[in-house]
Amino acid sequence: MTDKQRNILIVDDDEDILTAGKLLLKRQFGHVQTCSDPTQIPALLSANRFDAILLDMNFSPGESSGQQGFIWLGRILEMDPDAVVVMITAHGSMNVAVEAMKHGATDFVAKPWQNEKVVATLSAAVKLRASRDEAQSLKLSNKALAAASSASEQSLLGSSAAIKEVLSLIERSAPTDANILIMGENGTGKELAARMLHHRINRANAVFMAIDLGAVSETLFESELFGHRKGAFTGANEDRIGRLEAANGGTLFLDEIGNIPLHLQAKLLTVLEQRQVTPVGSNRSVGFDVRVISATNVPRAQLADETVFRQDLLFRLNTVELTLPPLRQRREDIVEIATHYAGLYARKYHKPELPFSERALEAMQAYDWPGNVRALRHATERAVILAENGSYDIDDLQLKMPGAPVQKADSEPSLSDYGLNLEDMEKRVIETALQKHRYNISHAAKELGITRAALYRRMEKYGF
Repeated sequence: MTDKQRNILIVDDDEDILTAGKLLLKRQFGHVQTCSDPTQIPALLSANRFDAILLDMNFSPGESSGQQGFIWLGRILEMDPDAVVVMITAHGSMNVAVEAMKHGATDFVAKPWQNEKVVATLSAAVKLRASRDEAQSLKLSNKALAAASSASEQSLLGSSAAIKEVLSLIERSAPTDANILIMGENGTGKELAARMLHHRINRANAVFMAIDLGAVSETLFESELFGHRKGAFTGANEDRIGRLEAANGGTLFLDEIGNIPLHLQAKLLTVLEQRQVTPVGSNRSVGFDVRVISATNVPRAQLADETVFRQDLLFRLNTVELTLPPLRQRREDIVEIATHYAGLYARKYHKPELPFSERALEAMQAYDWPGNVRALRHATERAVILAENGSYDIDDLQLKMPGAPVQKADSEPSLSDYGLNLEDMEKRVIETALQKHRYNISHAAKELGITRAALYRRMEKYGF
């Protein structure tokens, strides 16, 4: 919005002041309304939104205390707490003007005023109102997003003893600000557990900031987490706030924490210990207050190796440690999870909700699910899409059952195996890499020469 679109209100009992003010300000601002009777202010505020209000301090002959101005200033701020009010005061009444600012006025102009001073003061006032409106809009947006996130919160599914123990740990540790380390294979629901923790603390209405550290390159690590200042490096064309500062007041979820190189682990440890971050290219530190939740698929024994992971950082991260069991260790939950996702995808694709056949149920419970819940979800989605016989059958799941021919992980793919269809070749190569690395996404992506995010997109595309 330009100044020409701004709406200004002048309130003064002197008609000459109103006329002069309107003639002066309408050249700079699009709409200027005047009012000689302050009792009309409530009606005007109800019917209009003003970017700035120019308010006289006194409305009765001989009155010079400014008390009337204080009263109407208070009424205005009651009706619109974000209102920007500039007081008009008689020359020499600086003490009264200062008192008005203590009561919530933004600025003041003295009679007789200088035109340039009035225009400059009102220009600054409308910019202040614009920034307040933007801040309020962002606050409401964040609140709405937090409410939507909370409303759509999904819990870890299952009723096995293993998952009940995880849920119990979440309930007990969530109300605290203790740092939590979530461990488990890919697809076990580590981010879901982190979101459950977030929604059960007093930060639930604040931001949940997730960072996939496995997808952040070493060169951009500091810029991404700590932020940077304009000109700090080639391509830094503007200031950028870092993820740590952006998560202030909320929860910071550091996914794939085990993939950070040792020299960057040291920098992260320093920031978490000091609770201050220095943007790249800046000499000033900025404090932040976040609840830190981390996750990794790296085995506990490997994390305990000082050459792989700094132990002082590990101690900082795992005040409470959660380990999510793989699906093969809680087979009694498979049917419940599959049924949940079958209903979800049936609604998504506008298909009837069908039961699983006995063969399908037996196959699902016998399968080892190397991709855990993520793999089960994809298999269920395929079944919903492909089913045509009144139930979800084993063929609809398209599982690689034990005994089925699977290409050896160390064998080289050949054109005779794949044919010449590029998509078919890509699908088989991705499948081979995933099987070779037991569905470790980071290792498979590294061997394929693509990012984890790119591998996830291809897995979604081909239904892995």
